[in-house]
This record gives sequence, C-alpha cells and structure tokens, in this order.
Amino acid sequence: MTDRRDLRALVDRLPVSPRFWRSPLRGTWLTSLLGTVLLAGVPLLFVTGLLSYAAYNPDLSPLNDKTPDKGLLGFYLFVWPTRPYWLYRVTQGVHVTVGVALIPVLLAKLWSVIPRFFALPPVRSVSQALDRLSLLFLVGGGLFTFLTGVLNVQLDYVFPGSFYRLHFYGAWVFMSAFAAHAALRIPGTVRTLREHGGPRAYLRSTTARPASSDDLAAPDPAPPTLSRRGLAALVGGGSMLLLLTTAGQSIGGQLRRTALFAPHGGGDPGDGPNGFQINKPAALAGVTDRQTGEAWRLVVTGPRGQVRLSRADLLAMPQHTAALPIACVEGWSTENQHWRGVRLRDLAALVGYEPDDAPDTLVESLQLHGSFRRAALRHNQVRDADSLLALQVNGADLSPDHGYPARVIVPAAPGVLNTKWVARLSFGRVA
Repeated sequence: MTDRRDLRALVDRLPVSPRFWRSPLRGTWLTSLLGTVLLAGVPLLFVTGLLSYAAYNPDLSPLNDKTPDKGLLGFYLFVWPTRPYWLYRVTQGVHVTVGVALIPVLLAKLWSVIPRFFALPPVRSVSQALDRLSLLFLVGGGLFTFLTGVLNVQLDYVFPGSFYRLHFYGAWVFMSAFAAHAALRIPGTVRTLREHGGPRAYLRSTTARPASSDDLAAPDPAPPTLSRRGLAALVGGGSMLLLLTTAGQSIGGQLRRTALFAPHGGGDPGDGPNGFQINKPAALAGVTDRQTGEAWRLVVTGPRGQVRLSRADLLAMPQHTAALPIACVEGWSTENQHWRGVRLRDLAALVGYEPDDAPDTLVESLQLHGSFRRAALRHNQVRDADSLLALQVNGADLSPDHGYPARVIVPAAPGVLNTKWVARLSFGRVA
C-alpha cells in the first residue's frame, strides 16, 4: 500500500497528472473567454494580411511576387486600388497593431489549456487523434506566425529564408487549423459562457466552481496567488500596454512618441522638410553621391524609344503636388507629406502613350541590393493623377535618404513600391 501511495505521489509531481496543475484560475470558462477574444481578432489579422499581400500586385509581375509557388492560395488576388489614398496605411496599421496587442491573449490562452497537452493516454480514439493533430498545427502555426510578424516589425530577420514566404504560408496553416478548431469548439464555448454567467459574475467569484466535465480545472487547487480580476488585469493591461506602445507608429501625431516598441516610433527622426521616417538610408542601400550627382540621368523607355532626362529637365516639366503618406509592411507610416514632381503618366506621354492609356511600368533603382530595387506598377497606379516621380518634399529637395534625385510616390501603395533613387522607368514592361 505504501508503494502505491509513493508511486501516486511521484506521478502527481509530473505534468501528466491533473494534480500537477494546481492553479485555481484555470477552467473552461477562462479558456472560452480568451478563445472568444481570439475569435474576434485572428480573422481580422488574416484578412488584413491577405490585403497586404494583394497590395503588392503579385499577379502583375514576378518581381512583386515573393511567393510564386502559392498556387490556389492566390485565388482572391485583385487589382489593388489607389483610392482611398490612405488604404494601405489603415489596413497594415490595423494588422500590425492588433497582432501585437493580441500576444498576451494568445499566451494566456495557451497557458489556460496546457494541461491538455500532457494528458494521458495521448490518443484515446481516432477523433481525438485528429483533434490533437489539429492542435499541433494550431499552436505551432500560431506561435510561428506571431513570432515572424514581431521579428519583421522589429526589422530583425534572424530566421532563415524570406519573411514574405514564411509568414504567408505560416498564416495559411495557422488560419486553417484555427478555423477547424473554432468550428469544433464554438458550441461548447457558447454553452460554457452561458452556464457560468457573464464576466462580472466570473470575476466576482473567488472560488472555483468546476463542472465534473471541466478537465482544465485543478482537482486539488492551490491557494490563489492572483485573483480572477488580477488575471484579467494582467492580460488586458498587457494588451493595452502593447497597443499604446505600437499604435502610434501608424496613427501618427503626438501618439508617435508613445510607440516605444516600434522601430519607427518615438517621434520623427529629425527636423525640417525631410525629417520623417525612412526604412533604408542611402548608405545602407549602397547609393553614393557620385551616382546621384550631376551625371545622373533618368532613362525613360517606351514605343517611341528612349529618353534621357537630367534633374533639371524634370524640373522644367509641369510640376504637380500630392499630399500622401508613406506606409510600410512593418506597420509604420508617416503623416501626409507634400510631394512635388512630374506625374508618371506625363513621363509615359514622352515615350508614346496617351496619359489615360499609360501602361504597366517597370521601375528600377540605383540601389545595388534588396528585393525591391526593381518593382512593377500596375496601369491604374501609373495613371493616377497623384502618382509622381517626386523631386521635392514639403517644399525642399529630397534628401539622399528620401530618394534624391527622384523617387516614385503612388497613392495607397506599400512603401517598397514607392521606389527611391529611380534610375529607369520602362513603360509597357514589367518583367
């Protein structure tokens, strides 16, 4: 008898025993509540992520497509519009900000269900085996997708391979498992939330009232070290803190100073007309003063042949102004900047196109390396009246870091398609 008690005591000290997990806060009600929050947030992340991918116009040119083997996963792609001009700023700002703010909820949800990962026997039936397999994809895909997203926001590319490819396929795996899991668990979640009362009743209660079927509630709970209200404050406060220290990078204004965890938060990087955010300075892109000096020429090609234009030639052409932000995939964006330069459709007219018939266009940069030193613009982007080859910003010449001597500015386009240090525009060519 003593040996059996000793063996039981030993087993109870292992994660496979329900008695190992003694937190009085765990239970199906908490798990259901956290799952409901994720049920509202994760689909929003997925949809805005797909919109970000569509904004690159990947079906226009292989240059814009970082997942060329996507196959049927590109079924939804559409021609990305230029209006409203702030579209990408909003969709990508929401994607990154909500994703960061959901991290405490995701971690709390995993903590709340951790006893199930160690339950024995690991497989009791075929249906349970399939359920546990789906959890592997759900948990692994979720952690992978959130982790690569956070690393990208921080411009910390420690993972092997392309962020675009890893994040894209990881998101599809995660969302597929999430959808299957939600479909199976929603009826039970609704039933649990109804049976245990609303959030106020749950938070007011200080004692666990687990049902016999509640496999997450501790059978021998330890004395509480944190109340239910304390747990809610910890998770909710963590999400709010991340929201406040991230959202300002896309909202702008004075809130930018609160975006302490964002790589382009904490206020503008400088004063003056060019004192706003950039991702890559000229030195890092390998662009030198010699390349952008008096010898620089813009090469424009089309059906009438080739035209070479100096910066003085471009300044002599009709100039137009557009108030547009720069918005990047990392979630940061600038305020509207006042760009001035030559309309892309006017440059198309120089080489044989009517302005309203300007075609898809290949843009090439002086930049020596980087995945978007060559990029394609779709005809609707080229024809927009606010799409410019910008020469000035906020009343001053572009600085070297902002693309001097000339850069592309297109409404609603991701930042990487607003090519800096432009060397060549090939109208009617996108490969």
